[in-house]
Amino acid sequence: MPFLVQNDDQAHGDSQQFHNNSNSTTIAIPYELKKGQNRLFHKLPSGLKMEVIEQRKDKADREENPPLVFVHGSYHAAWCWAEHWLPFFSSSGFDSYALSLLGQGESDEPLGTVAGTLQTHASDIADFIESNLSSSPPVLIGHSFGGLIVQYYLANIAKKQSLGAENSFPELSGAVLVCSVPPSGNSGLVLRYLFSKPVAAFKVTLSLAAKGFQKSIPLCRETFFSSAMDDQLVQRYQDLMKESSRMPLFDLRKLNASLPVPKSVENSTKVLVIGAKDDFIVDDEGLMETGRFYDVEPVCIEGVAHDMMLDCSWEKGAEVLLNWLCGLSKLGNLSV
Repeated sequence: MPFLVQNDDQAHGDSQQFHNNSNSTTIAIPYELKKGQNRLFHKLPSGLKMEVIEQRKDKADREENPPLVFVHGSYHAAWCWAEHWLPFFSSSGFDSYALSLLGQGESDEPLGTVAGTLQTHASDIADFIESNLSSSPPVLIGHSFGGLIVQYYLANIAKKQSLGAENSFPELSGAVLVCSVPPSGNSGLVLRYLFSKPVAAFKVTLSLAAKGFQKSIPLCRETFFSSAMDDQLVQRYQDLMKESSRMPLFDLRKLNASLPVPKSVENSTKVLVIGAKDDFIVDDEGLMETGRFYDVEPVCIEGVAHDMMLDCSWEKGAEVLLNWLCGLSKLGNLSV
């Protein structure tokens, strides 16, 4: 495993595969890891390092479950999965890895004004999987714009399967899209809000495009979380989000010009589409579009907002995902 680990006493396995990484980026408000979590750094072919927060299942657990790889969206980083979902799934028997895309969290910054493209982000994820998880195809899980990156990854797998072409995208055991930007991008979401919910459209633009969520706790809560979340917790996540995204994930104009994600004739990878009933960013039509694209019935979870993995009822989404993983085993795809 070509991991670099921040602290020697956190390394698992052969010590020769790990060493101190004193040159990694450190955010002003670091995320304090929970018991059993390690902060690692994966070295990409470019030489840049990508932050990985891992949490392994108990060593006594002999079940051969696939590893889980989590991909965040805009203004987030690996920490957003480490708060609740990494502990939940590792305790359920899954080795779990949360990535920080380049320019986010404690990952290195690439040259230029944006962190990357669908191609570069998906390729970085593929390199991590190929280098570290090649013996066991993982389930790839993406949130918001991270979900769009996962969709691009799936398109590359389907292209390899249909054409017999070689590419650097390893096979997956499954893919999960959580409150994902739909295959056509966010332009349709914005237009629908403009015509049907102009006040909401103004708030979304103010919150995300103008980064208003960074200055207002009420706006941050309305954008990402349920109304029941208390101010102190909202502020904690707000502070982490401010520091997490040092560069925009994409150039949105170029991104939208490259969409929709290519539609594959055949896609053997099982896909779960999950949405949140109280999502302020991705509307019902956006959720349904993603479900139609993959020919699956999306699951819309009541009582949670866009940041499903951080919200007050975070366990609702986690349990839906866990049940789906168990369902895949019944189809013979996994051994849970």
